[in-house]
Amino acid sequence: MSRRFSKILVANRGEIACRIFRTAKEKGYATVAVYSDADADALHVAQADEAVRIGPPTPTESYLNMDAILEAAKRTGADAIHPGYGFLAENGDFAQACADAGITFIGPPPKAMADMGNKAAAKRLMAQADVPCVPGYDGESQDVAVLKAEAERIGFPLLVKAAAGGGGRGMRRVDSSDELDQAIAGAKSEAEKAFGSGELILEKLVEHGRHVEIQILADEHGTCIHLGERDCSVQRRHQKIIEESPCPIMTPELREKMGQAAVSAAQAVDYVNAGTVEFLLDADGSFYFLEMNTRLQVEHPVTEYVTGLDLVAMQLGIAQGQPLPENMHFDAPQGHGVEVRLYAEDPDNGFMPQTGTVVLWSPPDTVADHVRADHGLQSGDIISPYYDPMVAKIITHGATRDDALDAMVSALNETCLFGVTTNRELLLRILADTIFREGSATTDYLESSGLLDVEKSAPDMERQLVAAAVYIERDSASVPASLKGWRSTGMSHVPLRLEHDDEIIALQVTMQGDTYTLAQEDNEVTVVITNVTQHSVSWVSHDHHQHAQFAFDDTTLHIQYNGRLDTFNDVTYAPAEVKGAASDGRIKSPMAGLVVAVQAAPGDVVSKGDVLLIIEAMKMENRIVAPCDGTIVTVDVTEEQQVDPNQLLLQIEVTERENDE
Repeated sequence: MSRRFSKILVANRGEIACRIFRTAKEKGYATVAVYSDADADALHVAQADEAVRIGPPTPTESYLNMDAILEAAKRTGADAIHPGYGFLAENGDFAQACADAGITFIGPPPKAMADMGNKAAAKRLMAQADVPCVPGYDGESQDVAVLKAEAERIGFPLLVKAAAGGGGRGMRRVDSSDELDQAIAGAKSEAEKAFGSGELILEKLVEHGRHVEIQILADEHGTCIHLGERDCSVQRRHQKIIEESPCPIMTPELREKMGQAAVSAAQAVDYVNAGTVEFLLDADGSFYFLEMNTRLQVEHPVTEYVTGLDLVAMQLGIAQGQPLPENMHFDAPQGHGVEVRLYAEDPDNGFMPQTGTVVLWSPPDTVADHVRADHGLQSGDIISPYYDPMVAKIITHGATRDDALDAMVSALNETCLFGVTTNRELLLRILADTIFREGSATTDYLESSGLLDVEKSAPDMERQLVAAAVYIERDSASVPASLKGWRSTGMSHVPLRLEHDDEIIALQVTMQGDTYTLAQEDNEVTVVITNVTQHSVSWVSHDHHQHAQFAFDDTTLHIQYNGRLDTFNDVTYAPAEVKGAASDGRIKSPMAGLVVAVQAAPGDVVSKGDVLLIIEAMKMENRIVAPCDGTIVTVDVTEEQQVDPNQLLLQIEVTERENDE
């Protein structure tokens, strides 16, 4: 029986909340946002018809607070809740609490979530349903001795995985028995913090495989269909970075086999609504069940592009008891879809999560229907340490894979997020890489590609000069163009000292009107500035017209063009600083976060690379290692202490190496 609800509360934040609101409003529903103190001014709050505060910034006190969310629904009269992904999206207890409160949960039944929510139990169910599974251990005993014995039986390499979660958290690769103790302890600790359960399973590592998942839809009238696959093989630390559909090596026959296996998996637990069954696809065409995500996936827009469906709209219809359309069947994808995830993390600094203020957010132009940007950002937002580091998704579509990839390169070149370091340039490197462009990427591709180890070069003379020109243009904005650079004796010479990646660049710029020249040793570069707006500059050099986007944050300039972002700081009039703090043994926090483990004490002798502390930020544990050999002098933080970026953590007395000569 069809049942209509009128007001939808989205129990989530950021881009997925904005995404759900978009469809809900198109379908005529009233919308309610919830927010923590950290998100009071967030875009998803502004986009909803109503918004209710649910607690402090930490997820346990806000977005994981079932009572607060249900109370918000009661206060606003919301009669349906969409959980998005993450947080409570796969929490069967929350789904049941919604039902008990007379609120429609837009997702699967609680029992189906419980059946699939634990990887160990799910694998046992799948084996009974004749869905192929990866060889491993999914028993109830969590005794370390049992886990180690099972690991020896399975053989190395293998994966230690959290039974209760996903997203790369609580997962460790183990190549030998010597690594087991640390892997088990680390995975258990991370899983307990992320999912509230330290239960682990072991799986044989299928090397050079592909991560291929099948999107399914099921209604409560017994109909279950699949909508084809997504290839999610480009990953770092088991965290997806790029997803696409179709899989580059998929055949119609293999798609149907995997699709039917996914349908069987869903039917085995009486699944209803949208879900995704994840498989590991081996090079020989064999595939193995990994897990089922009982929710809408982050990468659902890829499927929307190649099917023409709005998956959120389908979820709303199913949740109202509507049957899937008669004879609905997936035959073949329409063109090719690609999605990239924009993470607030620093690839040049061990992918440390990044926090701070968004100086400028400018997504790509989405007027064309082949480019889409799902985000919850606006300039001035603060990226906090409390939530997932993914801040936006860019999705493109094309008639062919090359068309979609080329559109993605253009879209990323247009995308500007200044003030917080992101993985945008890494994404561009991947999109230009031969192995990826050939469609040959497997789950171990990125770690072995060398793309993670690329060192950023210093800015060339033209970049230095354009940056200098933008500074000068800003400072002379009130001067008529005819007088810029004018001196009674001729051209003007402007000295500048710009800091870039802790290096000082001394410049002597010659200018006359809109023409700027920089000479260094035997080289000379000249640019003619043709246009400057609030956030863009255009110039000509050697008959080459170029354009850059930029933004100022006081004396700091962020400027981006040709796929590269550079950040300069004008220190022309700043007092000289004494260098050496980075090499004097003081170790500072690279991020805001929570100290979850202190593994060093005053007097300890440590070697370069030893783990000293572990800081949890954005739901990931980040190891702080010794940068050199030495002896611990002081430890300036304690476990469970919240730290800020650049806060002193500990001090090492550096061991002087003897001169070999």
